[in-house]
Amino acid sequence: MRGPRAQGIVLAFGTALISGVSVFVNSYGVRVVRDATVYTTAKNLVAAAVLILLVAGVRRRRPAPRLSRRQWAGLLAVAVVGGSVPFVLFFNGLAHASSTHAAFVHKTLVLWVALLAVPLLGERLGLLQYVAIGLLLGGQVALDGGLGGFRFGTGELMLLAATLLWAVEVIVVKRLLVTVAPDLLAVARMGLGVLLLIGWVAVSGHWSGFIGLSAEGWRWAALTGLLLAGYVATWYRALALAPAVDVTAVLVVAAVITALLNAIVKGTVVTPQAGIGIALLMAGAGLAALARPQPVLAR
Repeated sequence: MRGPRAQGIVLAFGTALISGVSVFVNSYGVRVVRDATVYTTAKNLVAAAVLILLVAGVRRRRPAPRLSRRQWAGLLAVAVVGGSVPFVLFFNGLAHASSTHAAFVHKTLVLWVALLAVPLLGERLGLLQYVAIGLLLGGQVALDGGLGGFRFGTGELMLLAATLLWAVEVIVVKRLLVTVAPDLLAVARMGLGVLLLIGWVAVSGHWSGFIGLSAEGWRWAALTGLLLAGYVATWYRALALAPAVDVTAVLVVAAVITALLNAIVKGTVVTPQAGIGIALLMAGAGLAALARPQPVLAR
């Protein structure tokens, strides 16, 4: 396995590692801060600052790219459907659901991306990709204990809405990556996104909580913001190099990381059913990584 796609798959595995740790850590952070909107905004502000500093350092000797109105519109769309609205939904949902259930809902992302990428991006799925998606979904169900105790309450519905928006983001980003660099898209996602979040905080009655956030709250925001910056940077580069469905399938490995951290730190028992789920997820991700890429249909 060589070439750009292989590099994208490797980056996607790195993104999965960061995501798995992040979901676990965020389950603590959102409970410390309590106000999920304030926590999300603070965390995203840290991520935006980190990405802006990194990109500014890398590009300090390069002329700033000129963007068309259509590209600016695309960047704004990424900020809305990727860097602001879904974060509010996700972390408000996470405050009412377990980290394992949150991981399950978020990792159904591969299904929604597949449903969108075929008609909108012209991606084609081979037999191995279909089998991989089936294994990944089955593994998620098994890892979550057969969805025992899972219900579509307010928290789960928020998590699902966020996941659907992030699926749309993947499609928009893939289209923009044809002409816009991934690091610029990452900055737009988090930089413009956090401006929208701050505006929402100001008009929704959370401003006092934001400016009065405790030192402990900022420590959690700093930790999870750094993780988020790493997630976005590696995720967008993976999307630039490999098909959307393939890298999203690999991202499901994050659920394994979250489950293992729950077992190690919280003492959650890894049941035989959960063990089967982990095996299915790793098999599905492996199939997606090794599957022969299908030619993209002309759009």
